[in-house]
Amino acid sequence: MPSQITVVVPHWNRAQLLERLLESIAAQTLAPDRVLIADNNSTDLSDQVAARFGAEFLASTCNQGFARAVNRGIDAASTRWVAILNNDVELDPSCLQLLRDQAEAAQAWFAAPRLLQAGSTGRLDGCFDLLSRSGCAWRAGHGAPDGPPFDQPRTIAFAPLTAALFRRDLFQRTGPLDERFESYLEDVDLGLRCALAGLPGIYVPAASARHTGSATLGPWSPQMVELIARNQVILAAKHLPRAYYWQIVAGQLLWGALAFRRGAGVAWWRGKRAGMRLFRSVRDASTPSPQTALDPILRESESEIRRLQQATTRDGYWRAYFLVAL
Repeated sequence: MPSQITVVVPHWNRAQLLERLLESIAAQTLAPDRVLIADNNSTDLSDQVAARFGAEFLASTCNQGFARAVNRGIDAASTRWVAILNNDVELDPSCLQLLRDQAEAAQAWFAAPRLLQAGSTGRLDGCFDLLSRSGCAWRAGHGAPDGPPFDQPRTIAFAPLTAALFRRDLFQRTGPLDERFESYLEDVDLGLRCALAGLPGIYVPAASARHTGSATLGPWSPQMVELIARNQVILAAKHLPRAYYWQIVAGQLLWGALAFRRGAGVAWWRGKRAGMRLFRSVRDASTPSPQTALDPILRESESEIRRLQQATTRDGYWRAYFLVAL
């Protein structure tokens, strides 16, 4: 019986990572119907690796960014479910089966697995995303020990596109990924649109995968910081009302201070300048949701950030945010 799953892998170089991912897909207890490599003009042997595993290679003449690659893959899919996977992920053998079966049972629109840090012993890479009124997001559980409170299934609003399973018709309701983001926070934007449309998902901790993390650009690389800093502004321009002005300013300046501490302050400033140049055009092209619809979603999300932070990692950024922004 067909699985009704198409796997979409946005990809740019790093053929060795792709090979490990495809090996883990080949070992799934529920085999996907198709595997699509949405390539961004790789210059290594990625096409040959894909061919060896029977994956379809969707070639491109340039690097159009993560969001565009995912949209190309979704457009090419025809199954009920679409699994979106980063190329630096390795799935446990039952991952796709558990995600699909539990999403079907819960009548959920999407499902996210428990992500562990590759190469670590029992540390989480993250489980689901949460968003504050500042336009800054948190990957829940990142860096925390694997275990409570992240070992319990739950309803979620934001699924990381690192690894997640979606009903394909969800994108007909919400629209595709917003390609203005290129890479980073495009999944948070999608999650917010899902929440506003009343399309919930589930977190399935029994389904697990391992994630190398920032394998293409590197952790706290200038390019990554610049894109995130810019996209925080785009997210705010697209969705957030002026009533959140203080939270936006405080949260994004605090994130900038963190970038400076990591040696990426110049990249943060470049990203903010790029975001501000786009702010008016994004704002004018968007139809912001009423604050009455947005406020309950973001306040609940902030409450979850605070609760989970107190229970686990107590990250300095979030301690400072909740001290000054509430």
